[in-house]
Amino acid sequence: MSTQTSPSASAAQALFRVALGGVLVAHGSQKLFGWFGGSGIEGTSKGMHAMGFRPATPSAVLAGLGEAGAGVALALGLATPAAGSVAAITMGVAASVHAPNGFFATNGGFEYPAVLGLAAASFTIGGAGRASLDAATGQIFDRPWMRVAALAAIPAAIGGQVYRRRQALAADAAAAHPIAPVEGKSADPIAPES
Repeated sequence: MSTQTSPSASAAQALFRVALGGVLVAHGSQKLFGWFGGSGIEGTSKGMHAMGFRPATPSAVLAGLGEAGAGVALALGLATPAAGSVAAITMGVAASVHAPNGFFATNGGFEYPAVLGLAAASFTIGGAGRASLDAATGQIFDRPWMRVAALAAIPAAIGGQVYRRRQALAADAAAAHPIAPVEGKSADPIAPES
């Protein structure tokens, strides 16, 4: 079997990469600029805070840049391992927010961000293909070690963000429902009883 990619396979790969990049740019532009019915930074920041992402405004900016910036780079096929990784991380974190609603997007589930993230990760693994700026520049931003590093960063970064979000939500819940001391007993679990 030949390892040479056929022209039709290269065209299909480029079409899918550009379409994925376009979807990510649109999705990020909703957060950054309020385009396409989005909330812009202010509205996205409020949503990020409610979802447990702190600090909310930098989280909104990073999510928007992660989507839009990675989308542009993927569409161009430039620095594809890094672009795919950033998009996969952003979408993986989004999928974790939707996970309690199940799989299907019709129920608010993680289907949509998961598919976008997996698609982006596939370009981290496989590269942009022949019809790309990576190919035109001699793969200077797409080396095998870059693919490995970018792929390894995906679960680590998602795990870190999910952990931080859960910590923030737990702190919010504790602040909303403080433990009231029982009469004659200290609220401090270490303090001696009176």
